[in-house]
Amino acid sequence: MASARTFITELLKKADVEIGGGRPQDIVVHDERLFNRVIRYGSLGLGEAYMDGWWDTPALDEFFNKVLRAHLEKKFKINFASVTAVVGAFLFNQQSRLGATRVIKEHYDLSAELYMSFLDPYNQYTCGYFKNTDDLNVAQEQKLDLICKKLQLKRGDRVLDIGCGWGGFVKYAAEHYGVRVTGITLSREQLAYAQEFTKGLNVELRLQDYRDVHDTFDKILVCGMIEHVGYKNYREIMEVVERNLADDGLFLLHTIGYHVSTVISDPWITKYIFPGGQLPSITQIGKAIEGLFLVEDLHNFSAYYDKTLMAWFKNFDAAWPKLKEKYDERFYRMWKYYLLSCAGVFRARESQLWQIVLSKKGVPGGYTSVR
Repeated sequence: MASARTFITELLKKADVEIGGGRPQDIVVHDERLFNRVIRYGSLGLGEAYMDGWWDTPALDEFFNKVLRAHLEKKFKINFASVTAVVGAFLFNQQSRLGATRVIKEHYDLSAELYMSFLDPYNQYTCGYFKNTDDLNVAQEQKLDLICKKLQLKRGDRVLDIGCGWGGFVKYAAEHYGVRVTGITLSREQLAYAQEFTKGLNVELRLQDYRDVHDTFDKILVCGMIEHVGYKNYREIMEVVERNLADDGLFLLHTIGYHVSTVISDPWITKYIFPGGQLPSITQIGKAIEGLFLVEDLHNFSAYYDKTLMAWFKNFDAAWPKLKEKYDERFYRMWKYYLLSCAGVFRARESQLWQIVLSKKGVPGGYTSVR
């Protein structure tokens, strides 16, 4: 036990983290079994020990920022680097239709009350655009408008939102740009909510797998969804988009990304938040679109994900007195760990957030970037 404690203590010092220190990134150990658990089970053991109350820190986000910036994975076999895959409601193993259904049931079909407790009025479960604002609600409306402008939406356009969630983009685009929007999801909870949320608008919502779409749209959006499909299906989803996009149409891909190509996912996230999953790299996206699309624009605003996740946690924490009537303390610690560790990942710049605009044949005269 003592040797394990000494080893972890010395390792954390390399990241400027102390056991028993008083700074935001420092940790307090409540159960000495923590050290052997982390050595044996890596990031899974670290996360489970936090859920069990074996350790605490004043700021999980800053703890992970320090650990990841120190690249401890190069100094120790524990796979701290896998924590960079912890990026909240985004890692899915979609190697099959069955896998898609599993992640929906285990994450997205949790009560709408839970998500509405920390999301903005448009129910955006993806990164906000915090340009010239610190307000989550403003940032999410700015993100939605940014997408609409990048897609060059105009009245009467037929728009497809693959993975429409609770209907936020569908509602915003129909209300503000006068387009006809089709949204698809595999979540019955999301579908029921979105149908009520968009009532009276020029919107069609379907419980449908993206592979089953056969239609023609002027614009297509995939926002926070390709992380859900698994690396083996990247090419297939791009072929589906290409098949359903008008020749002169535009396609916007909004995705979390990783700076290297990998086929692994974090074991804690896989077990407790999303069953499996994959963050794409630029190389993997490039291979998936080869021969199908031309890249018109690529925009990285991943630093805003830190702010988004911190705002989500602030809202979740404030709503906990009501939520705890339905969920227990371990659930609270699980979601706190999820949201704040993700914030640390983005603060350390270990994961990215890209918006990529693509066309089938190239925009005549060139595409004008929107920021």
